[in-house]
Amino acid sequence: MTLLSLKDVKRRFWLGETAIDALKGVSLEIAAGEFLAAWGPSGSGKSTLMHIIGLIDSPTSGEIRFEGQDTRGMQDDAITEFRGKRIGFVFQSFNLVPVLSAMENAMLPLQIQGISEREASRRAGAALEDVGLGAFLRHRPDKLSGGQRQRVAIARALVINPRLVVADEPTANLDSDNSRMIVDLMRDMNRSKGVTFVFTTHDPRLLEHVDRRIMMHDGAIERDEA
Repeated sequence: MTLLSLKDVKRRFWLGETAIDALKGVSLEIAAGEFLAAWGPSGSGKSTLMHIIGLIDSPTSGEIRFEGQDTRGMQDDAITEFRGKRIGFVFQSFNLVPVLSAMENAMLPLQIQGISEREASRRAGAALEDVGLGAFLRHRPDKLSGGQRQRVAIARALVINPRLVVADEPTANLDSDNSRMIVDLMRDMNRSKGVTFVFTTHDPRLLEHVDRRIMMHDGAIERDEA
C-alpha cells in the first residue's frame, strides 16, 4: 500500500534576485512500513525533501498525496492538524524543551491535540519505556547523554501513533556507536510497530541498516536502490 507519493515536486527558494532550485522535479512513492534513507552531499536537497515529505514545507509545484489524499488544496490549519496526527518528527538538534523532563517533552504532541494530562502521561511513559528510558522519565535534557536525548525525541515522535516518522539527520550530533544505536532503535520501532521511517544521513555506513536508499544530488534523485 502506498503511504506517500510525490509527483514532479519542485521547490524553489529566492535569495534576493537569485533563484535556488532545491528540488528539481522529484517523483517518489513510499510504501507503508518502509524503512528508507535519503543520502547525498550537503546541498543535495535531502533536508528540503524531508520537509516536503513531512508537510512542513509546500512545494513550488507538483503533487503530494498522503494515503491517497491530495494535500495541495489544504489550508494551513488543516495541514497542521493532519500532520499532528499522522507524522512524527526527529531532528538532528533534538529540539527538546530544556526546562521540561523527558516525560513532559514526550507528552507535548498529545497535549497540543487536547488529550488529557492523564492519558498523555500514560502514553508518553509507554513510549519512553519502548525506547529504553523508563528509568529516566523525570530527567531533564541536560541530565541526559546525546543518545538518550535523541531517544526522547524518538519517543515524542512515536507517542501520537504516527503513520510516518521523518528524521532529518538524526545521528549528525552523535558519535558512531550512538549513531548505530539510534538507527537500530528506529529499525526496531519500524518492525515492531509497523511505522514507516524516512530519514536522511551523511554517513554511508548507516545505509547497511535500511531497506531502501535514495541518493540525492543537485536537487534530484540520482539513484533509488533496495
